[in-house]
Amino acid sequence: MEIHIKEAAEKIGLPTHTLRYYEQEGLLPYIKRDENGNRIFNEADLLWLELIVCLRKTDIPLSELRAIVELTKEGDSTASQRKQIFEKHKEKMMEKQRELENAFIKIESKIEYYDELERKYHKEELN
Repeated sequence: MEIHIKEAAEKIGLPTHTLRYYEQEGLLPYIKRDENGNRIFNEADLLWLELIVCLRKTDIPLSELRAIVELTKEGDSTASQRKQIFEKHKEKMMEKQRELENAFIKIESKIEYYDELERKYHKEELN
């Protein structure tokens, strides 16, 4: 299966200009082109794009994605280095998750406070 950029963008859920940007940034080194110079995406490209989208949602820096790409191009001997990048990123995500959990607890506490205020207010209205 080979598709052009518009269809790839639709499948991944990104604008075409983002796919072009990712290619310019060196994140899509294996994209082929047809005889007219149009980008051609295959299944492996789409899977890689899905991973990029996932990682970007977790705020991975483009520099780390570039490092992964460059190491991948060097071959399997760099697997431990790539794994290390993912492990460091996972640690950052876990810290962010702890921060979000603390924020969630504070927000829940505030909602409970307002629930109590509403109950008191409505009770006073009835009296």
